[in-house]
Amino acid sequence: MKFKFFNDTGRIVTIHQATYEHGCYVDNSDAIMPLQERLFFLPDGTYPFVKLWNYGARNGLQLLVSPIE
Repeated sequence: MKFKFFNDTGRIVTIHQATYEHGCYVDNSDAIMPLQERLFFLPDGTYPFVKLWNYGARNGLQLLVSPIE
């Protein structure tokens, strides 16, 4: 399954390390700049659980994409 994230937050979004540890592949592991898209590939038969953390103005936002059966 593919999941596309579009960063419309106006802030830089980094990808949480657990995204990779949970079995997702990302087309580009760099930070997601405002108005950029990022494509996540999940294992077959799963759908994405998505969580976005706000660590404040200095540390920005962090995105977790985790596959769920």
